[in-house]
Amino acid sequence: MRKSLFISSTLLIAAATCFTACKKDDDSTSAPSTNNNTTTTTIPDVYKKVYGNTDMYIDGDFLVIKTNSLPDHKSPYYKGTQWESAKYEAYNGTGTFNQNPNKIAQSNLTFHIPMKPAVASNHSATPMGPIGVGINGVPLFNQYAAGGSPLTNEIVSFDQYGGHPQQQGQYHYHVEPIYLTKNKGKDALLGFLLDGFPVYGPEENGKTITNSDLDVYHGHTSVTADYPNGIYHYHFTAEAPYLNGQGFYGTAGTVSQ
Repeated sequence: MRKSLFISSTLLIAAATCFTACKKDDDSTSAPSTNNNTTTTTIPDVYKKVYGNTDMYIDGDFLVIKTNSLPDHKSPYYKGTQWESAKYEAYNGTGTFNQNPNKIAQSNLTFHIPMKPAVASNHSATPMGPIGVGINGVPLFNQYAAGGSPLTNEIVSFDQYGGHPQQQGQYHYHVEPIYLTKNKGKDALLGFLLDGFPVYGPEENGKTITNSDLDVYHGHTSVTADYPNGIYHYHFTAEAPYLNGQGFYGTAGTVSQ
């Protein structure tokens, strides 16, 4: 009788120990670790191409990209700034250049971009100011100048790399970022708009993309080097609207400064 009780007690203790250990193992794998309410998850390689970030992490369904908006290339708009000695370069592009009175200043931006972009049921217009971020951390603007006017008169103020600063000194691109396409390729990934869809250069599969190749939002769906299964994406083109047409294809995240 004692022997039977001993065996029964031993089996019960072993079963309880196993249950506790197994439950602990299950808990450790079922819930991702968190830090300050931010899920700790590996950032997909495609987002690591945004090399101009000051910080990058995942927050729920969003990729958070922080930048200081400073271009990593030289510009005539660095004259008179604290970076002049290292970054100033007189205009050496082609065509007419009328430098605007603004100077480059640091502008800290935080982009929340959906990691699983999807077509929106209602397409919202792009706002004035940043509508996306380039891989070098420079914000991307839409096809309008201040007040929603066409870029016609403003284009002459773009430096040799395709950008310029607005009144507060925030440098940005409305059109093809020449520095990036020169160094990364005309068909390269150049950034992301706020709706999470990627932005590519003006070439695809050896062909120069024109507006006729794109939809009203200035994008289309096809395979890219970064998305072998295909994805909707925007292209820079030589003609207006340059980057974005009638609004975001997907639902936009947010940008704050």
